[in-house]
Amino acid sequence: MSKVSTLDSALAPVGGAGGGRVLAGQVWAGRLLAQFRGWAVPLILVVAWEAVVRLGWISAHLLPAPSELVATLIELAGSGDLFSHVVVSSARVLAGFAIGAVLALLVGAAVGLSRALEAYLDPTFQALRAIPSLAWVPLLLLWLGIDEAPKITLIAIGAFFPVYLNLVAGIKNVDRKLVEVGGIFGLKGWRLIVRIFLPASLPNLLTGLRSGLSLAWMFLVAAELIAATRGLGYLLTDGRETARADLVIVAIVVLALLGKLSDSLLQLAERRLLVWRDVYDNRA
Repeated sequence: MSKVSTLDSALAPVGGAGGGRVLAGQVWAGRLLAQFRGWAVPLILVVAWEAVVRLGWISAHLLPAPSELVATLIELAGSGDLFSHVVVSSARVLAGFAIGAVLALLVGAAVGLSRALEAYLDPTFQALRAIPSLAWVPLLLLWLGIDEAPKITLIAIGAFFPVYLNLVAGIKNVDRKLVEVGGIFGLKGWRLIVRIFLPASLPNLLTGLRSGLSLAWMFLVAAELIAATRGLGYLLTDGRETARADLVIVAIVVLALLGKLSDSLLQLAERRLLVWRDVYDNRA
């Protein structure tokens, strides 16, 4: 009895309010640490980069030190040029991604639900998606001129294929038993698509949207080679023509940050929309 009472007295604080606060603090600290783990590698690379340039192992003209890039970034932000470039590029990506994703939803749903349409259309799409982004530029210039239309069209092409492929794969992987149960409950046509196929293929669709958005940012650079006077792609070209490596690297870094930010927003939406899934999560 004395041993049991001793054990109970030792464990009592853990179950109390003080122990709960300690446990909550540990959980919060763990989550905070997990959030900053992703910054470990970039910070190490930046420190090593700065050291290598300062020691003269690499020419600062070819690879400016991170401190010089920060100065260039502040200069561009202070003049307002960076903001205008970011706004223009973001607007092009959003417009092209929206058009490409909507078309991919419509075509992907039709192809995924119809074997006949798949036989006619899928081989063509598989061939078109293998065409490099720069190969579209001369044709779009001939067809659409040098205004915004060819830029947005090229970005839409880049966003279309990942969404299309993932949606078709998601529809084909829907459990046949779910469709049969939907039929038993009288679900047909659009009701069957909305109640069965769409929720079941949603994980694949969200993965396709994230991939499509990433490709939209990648295709942006090729799109802004088409007679652009504003945008991050133009900033890259301007840095190359004026032999300013700092401008080129700053534009690349800003593109990476914008791509990461937009992907994080979609990832947050993905977690909220797929909260019903009971799957393995290695974050635990």
